Formats: sequence, structure tokens, C-alpha cells
Amino acid sequence: MGNTCTGCRRTGREQGLPQGSAGSVGGTPSWRWQRLEVWSKLSKQTWELTGSEPLTILPLTLEPEAVAQAHYKACDRLKLERKQRRMCRRDPGVAETLVEAVSMSALECQYQFRFERWNCTLEGRYRASLLKRGFKETAFLYAISSAGLTHALAKACSAGRMERCTCDEAPDLENREAWQWGGCGDNLKYSSKFVKEFLGRRSSKDLRARVDFHNNLVGVKVIKAGVETTCKCHGVSGSCTVRTCWRQLAPFHEVGKRLKHKYETALKVGSTTNEATGEAGAISAPRGRAAGAGGGDPLPRTPELVHLDDSPSFCVAGRFSPGTAGRRCHREKNCESICCGRGHNTQSRVVTRPCQCQVRWCCYVECRQCTQREEVYTCKG
Repeated sequence: MGNTCTGCRRTGREQGLPQGSAGSVGGTPSWRWQRLEVWSKLSKQTWELTGSEPLTILPLTLEPEAVAQAHYKACDRLKLERKQRRMCRRDPGVAETLVEAVSMSALECQYQFRFERWNCTLEGRYRASLLKRGFKETAFLYAISSAGLTHALAKACSAGRMERCTCDEAPDLENREAWQWGGCGDNLKYSSKFVKEFLGRRSSKDLRARVDFHNNLVGVKVIKAGVETTCKCHGVSGSCTVRTCWRQLAPFHEVGKRLKHKYETALKVGSTTNEATGEAGAISAPRGRAAGAGGGDPLPRTPELVHLDDSPSFCVAGRFSPGTAGRRCHREKNCESICCGRGHNTQSRVVTRPCQCQVRWCCYVECRQCTQREEVYTCKG
């Protein structure tokens, strides 16, 4: 194997970098997954995800046409429920933030599950079937999407893209003689309140809705748990006489990692499910765990994800996934698991990738194009 330079090219502002993202979202069972064509586009890129992708993939910026009404049209295109559409219309920045949150959540879901049998592929009938059931995967989708919206909205506030919110307010803290509150913190207080209202209150009758809302709240709580106070020193010759501090959210990849761990340790709550419709009939807390106070709440009071049904194997094509036949895998890492014991094929091919990249002043990256022979492993059918 070896690398061969076959030419050089420039990337960056001279060629135009992708800006932002766009997509379609919709209503049942929530705004996130009804009309999300971006999932099918992203699924083809799953193998290429590295964890350093931009959080948005398509242009987000709305055309300046009739700005006073543009965001109304944008909200209408998102196929939201009535209450959600009303909340969207209150602020011109909401529609753009919703689209960004969906793209961000989609990328992170596929990154976290890139080595799993279920690789977060939600195309057509698979998406609809999956969301009718209470699998661990469904719980993760609700949590990652609510976390994505909370994160994106808090960032949009501090970036000045929203009209109804701005930077995080200075908290009432003690022992602040050596530092002052400043900068522009991410407004988690506003975003978490908005998300809870936007995604709906907990229903006392619809048990499945209660499970979904619980998992929504888990996503918001993970965002809150990752907030850090960031400070910058001021003083003569590098001394830290005064510090300016602000609150900052953790990178969204860290949020995805924590939610993936919660997925792996998710709690199953008892249910009676109609196999034909996928509707949950009753829920009870797992053994050894207390129900709500007074025994009136069948859901356990826990910061963990909860699910109703055991997940399918996702090995063969069915209602919930296209199966793993033809999926790429790492021979030493996960071929045995992903291929479900069916074995894998090996193919040798030549690929061309950018290499030996260098940043040039100003504003572009110069790369060589190198060819390399590699072996590709795919699951047998």
C-alpha cells in the first residue's frame, strides 16, 4: 500500500464552504421525525462520520424576501402542530433553529450508532414503524432530539439570532470579589423552558405519551448537567487580577455520548402491547424500583431513559430497519456483531482522499490528492 500524489486542490472560502442546514420536520408523534428527508441523505454517509462534522449540512439562511412574513411561511412549511406553529411564529429565529436542531440531532444519532446493527437509519416505513413502538432506540430518538433543540436554541439566543431571548443572565452567586459575570453565556434557562412547552406537557392518561415526555426531559437534563462556567483572566502581564466568567454548554458530541450511555443502560418498564397496532396498554415500574410518590405514578422517577418493548435484532430487513446485509464493518472491531454471525465479504479497492493538507494565508486549505488501496468489509446477506 502507498500514497501517490495525483494533484493538488484548494478548499475553503475560495471554493465555498457549506453553510448551515435545512430540512423538513413534522407532527406525529412530534415535530422531529414526520417529514425528515435529511435522514435518508445522511444514512448514506454514516461510514464517513468522524465526529468532527459541522452541525449543519445545508443552507439555513432564509431569503430576505418580505422578512415580516418570511418566518410565518417557514413555520408553516415545517408541518407543526397548532400550538407548536404558534410558538414558532412568535420569534423569527425559531424556524431556523428547529431545522438546525433536527440536522444536529440526526448527525449525532448516526455518529453514536455508526458501529451498531441499528445505525439510526430512519427512512420511510422504518421511521413510522419504529416510532409506534417503545424500543430503546425510540427513547434515544426522543432524548437526542429534545437535547438538540435545547442546545441549538440556547446557542441561538447567545448568538443574537432570536428576538425573545439574549445572553444568559448573571446568576446570584456568592464569593465573586475576584471575578465578574460577563461575556455572553448560552441561555439554557430560556431554551429549556421553551422546549418543555414546545414538546407538550406530561399527559396523565396517555401512557405512551408519558414515556416519550419522560425521555424528552432526560435529553434536557443531560444538557443542563453539561453546563460549565468558563472564565477569561484580565490583568497586567498575564496576572489574573480579575476574571470575566460566563456559562457555556458542553459540545453536542459530549451530549450524544452521555445519551448513548443512557441508551445502553435504559430501564424497561412493564407494558402490555398490542402487536398489531403497537399501542401500549399499561405501564408498571420495574421490580426493585419505586414508582412515583404515593404509588400514583407508574413511571419510575429516574434520570435514565425508559422503554416499553424489547428491541428487535435489526439483523434482517423488516418493519423497523433494512437489516445489516451489505453494511460495512471493521473486521477487527464489529463485523461479527453487525453481521449477526453470517460472515462478511472482503473487497479491495483504490480510493482517493485529500492528504497532507496545509492552511495557507489567508482563508484556504491546500491539500494533495492521494490514492490508497484499502480493503472493504461488508456483511453477507
